[in-house]
Amino acid sequence: MKFLSDEWMEAVQASLNGSPQFTGAAGSQTAKIQQVVTTPEGEKRYWFKLEGGKASLGSGESPEPVDATITQDYDTAVALSKNELSGTAAYMSGKLRVSGDLMKLMQLQGALGQMPAALKDLDVDY
Repeated sequence: MKFLSDEWMEAVQASLNGSPQFTGAAGSQTAKIQQVVTTPEGEKRYWFKLEGGKASLGSGESPEPVDATITQDYDTAVALSKNELSGTAAYMSGKLRVSGDLMKLMQLQGALGQMPAALKDLDVDY
């Protein structure tokens, strides 16, 4: 499946919600995050919502107000997806920009840290 496609978003959502480690780490936390990835074809936007121990993703603009917007280029998004780069390292090196509630994102580190293991079996075309 193509990275950042609707099919990819559905597979990520199913994998995260099927992972006891992810849902356990997510616990009762809530967050709504807008992702913006700059690609050679222009911006690709999708949203990520964490609520009730479950993740949901969708294409385009978030239908609800978000806690934070994360912007990165395509290569950074790929490296994060492949677990070749951590979100913290990307942020500290300026490859990932955050607007909004940075503290909310920091509180999600436990759940976000479980994402690579939950997504490792996805067959993604980058």
